[in-house]
Amino acid sequence: MAGLPLTLRIGFIAGIVGLSMGIVLGLLAGYRRGVFDVVIRMVVDTLLTVPGLLVLIIIADSIKGVISINAMALIVASLAWMQPTRTIRSQVLTLRERAYVQVARLNGVSTLNIILRELLPNLLPYIAASFVGAVGSAVLATIGLEALGLGPQDAPDIGMTIYWAITFNALLRGLWWWWLTPIVAVMLLFIGLFLVSAGLDEIANPRLRRAA
Repeated sequence: MAGLPLTLRIGFIAGIVGLSMGIVLGLLAGYRRGVFDVVIRMVVDTLLTVPGLLVLIIIADSIKGVISINAMALIVASLAWMQPTRTIRSQVLTLRERAYVQVARLNGVSTLNIILRELLPNLLPYIAASFVGAVGSAVLATIGLEALGLGPQDAPDIGMTIYWAITFNALLRGLWWWWLTPIVAVMLLFIGLFLVSAGLDEIANPRLRRAA
């Protein structure tokens, strides 16, 4: 009960920061195209091939001193922008060819107004689904880092609880309540995030709505 809000706090901060970066980069790359799009696509495709957990371990281990909850969230957010950038960019590439965007462009509407008034409202379902996915990925990465002892040592969140249970051999000593409780909490958390993501995906995907 004490650790789950802290874990969700890290996930939400990392998800908001990563998704915000992904929205900005995805909108600009998908709408403006050109050299900027090529550079962003190349960077995203390159970084997605690198094991994310390994990079996060290196970043977390290089920080001197005690890692706080907010610092942990920013560490996870450093790699949380790539998947939203790719998703938003692919949607913008489709939306920019729609008739209403073409009409707005021919009427002399500025790029910023087209993005804010024409593209962004139509991207809200995808942004919501991407946010849930970003939070889930951030929580998973946070638990992985903290289970290795690279998290905030003074915060009783889910990952650090698992780390201390491993450190003091709770499984071998029969202290099942020490390791089983956080594992059950993680399972319930991800089941909830999956159900929310599936519902948002059904809203955003017309094919799933027709099938339902």
